[in-house]
Amino acid sequence: MKVLSLFLLLNLWLLAAPVKIGSEVNVVGVRENYLTGYGIVVGLQGSGDGTTTKFTLLSIANMLRKMGVNIDPASVKSKNAAAVIVTAKLPPFAKSGMVVDVTVSSLGDAKDIGNGILIRTPLLGPDKRIYAFAQGPVSTGGGYTQSNRGGKVQKNYTTTGVIPNGAIIERALPFSFDNLPRLTLTLKHPSFELAKRIADRINLHFREPLARAVDPSTVEVEFKIDRERVPFVSEILGLTIESSSEPTIVIYERTGTVIMSGDIKIDTPVYVSHGDIYVSVQKSPAVSQPPPLSGGETVAGQKVTTTVAEENGRIFGIESPSLKDLVEALNQLGISPRDLIAIIEAIKRAGKIHAKIIIM
Repeated sequence: MKVLSLFLLLNLWLLAAPVKIGSEVNVVGVRENYLTGYGIVVGLQGSGDGTTTKFTLLSIANMLRKMGVNIDPASVKSKNAAAVIVTAKLPPFAKSGMVVDVTVSSLGDAKDIGNGILIRTPLLGPDKRIYAFAQGPVSTGGGYTQSNRGGKVQKNYTTTGVIPNGAIIERALPFSFDNLPRLTLTLKHPSFELAKRIADRINLHFREPLARAVDPSTVEVEFKIDRERVPFVSEILGLTIESSSEPTIVIYERTGTVIMSGDIKIDTPVYVSHGDIYVSVQKSPAVSQPPPLSGGETVAGQKVTTTVAEENGRIFGIESPSLKDLVEALNQLGISPRDLIAIIEAIKRAGKIHAKIIIM
């Protein structure tokens, strides 16, 4: 059986292509912020926290006390409520009155919080200040849990749900774009070359030295006094640059998935012996002779030959230093995903592959 039928192999040959600066950088100060809160979901049909979950009973008693009903927590026996953690993302430049989605997750031993109602819950930022309030019906995406003595049937996760537009923002973030001394761009993938390329592109566009690459991950841009800041930043992020990705191999050993991006080359010579498989990559002198009377010159070069063989005598020759061609030859031999991953890792450890390897 061939390797491609056992695991997913993607060859993404990414050449230099124009991309917008906005897709390669983040603007410092323009980011999401996480909000967290503790709340109670009510209206559950006996699928809430049990009577042994003490913090839920205390929370119910405290909630009722704030509503003018004094009750001993020990006397609360209901299973129609559940303690939950509520999370949300506060978008950049969020203003009072805007709404955002919230995620609700069970904190106790509730079996299903779907179709319950989240009671008004304050959502706090890292500074312990309230930035939003969440409330509304919880949806678990059609999930359900049914069990009896004979077994259990479950669809989706019923202890985590969402409330679309379930939180109303009450307070804006203490951040002013107008007070920034300069525009700071941080690269999503730090690179000396890319940082310089971005700075040069901005300076070329505005025809003045506004930008400078501070380090591989930071580019600083001075604001133009005669330009409004929002259109100015939008114009910068819309500029295009030539971007080429670093050759990368991603290996997910659990599923046998190998993803290769970029034109990955193999240095020669290299010899790999793995089990019944033998891999050899060699260079040999080659001469390019021009046709008669063409006026051309004889050029000396190198010929790269890759040989892959098994003990049973099957041999494949490849005149290419490309890892892609090597993998295709190994695929023809029908090796297992584990063998392929081991060979790639061995060649990398020998320093013969020019690519970044990520093992997940």
